[in-house]
Amino acid sequence: MLGTVAVLRRYPVKSMLGEDLDEADVSRSGLARDRRLAVVSRRTGKVASAKYPRLWRDLLTLSAEALDDATARITLPGGGTVSSTDPGVDEVLSALLDQPVTLTSTPPPGATLDRAVPEAVLRDGIKAQVPATLIEIGAAAPPGTFVDFAPLHLLTTATLDRIAELSPYRRAHLERYRPNVVIRTGADGFTENDWLGRDLAVGDDLVLRVIARTPRCAIPTLAHGDLPRDTEALRVVARHNRVKPLPDLDPEPCAGVYAEVLRPGRIRPGDPVRMAAGS
Repeated sequence: MLGTVAVLRRYPVKSMLGEDLDEADVSRSGLARDRRLAVVSRRTGKVASAKYPRLWRDLLTLSAEALDDATARITLPGGGTVSSTDPGVDEVLSALLDQPVTLTSTPPPGATLDRAVPEAVLRDGIKAQVPATLIEIGAAAPPGTFVDFAPLHLLTTATLDRIAELSPYRRAHLERYRPNVVIRTGADGFTENDWLGRDLAVGDDLVLRVIARTPRCAIPTLAHGDLPRDTEALRVVARHNRVKPLPDLDPEPCAGVYAEVLRPGRIRPGDPVRMAAGS
């Protein structure tokens, strides 16, 4: 056995803070109600993402809770709330983000987002005009969702512990790395590197396939709610786990893995996580 599910988390609105769950159904689209909504810039048509912090870092001052399949409650700085179905939600978010935006559940055709080059953010800061790369939403993700690459993101406690050990601050917060599933394990840090191409059985029914190591962007360095900025959250990974996300790509700072869903199922904290038979 690799370990057990320690934390289960979803993010009803892309790049906002998420919510912990006691249990959830996992379909081929991922966790139920995960990243089903996103903010879109009215100026560019691009999806707003804290991966481009110069414009969108304030998304991480907001948190979202899914109320049903179509509605999320967004908590604002200071504790006020607004529903995703409120007629004035776009104006509220536009004022907070200082950009004209629309909250939507429908990805624009050919949806894209900007991702700041991580090393440039470490060098020049989050407000600088750092180089950006363009990401097409859903390269390996189900249609109708706003995940960047794959339905699920997995991270182990071993990797978090290793980052904390290597950090001068001796800390690592899972919130900064935005996993869906945190797996408690006694293995060595960055153990997920070895899972590429393997199948994982979680609980009684769920089967996942690990399809890539997770390249880290500027997001871990940013303030998350009450958590202050922490450039070491990325710098440690860049120094100690610069690996290829996929065999044909160049090395990047990585922590955690992306997975697709081979067999849907229900997932709960405490569920065992095993290598599937024949994997």
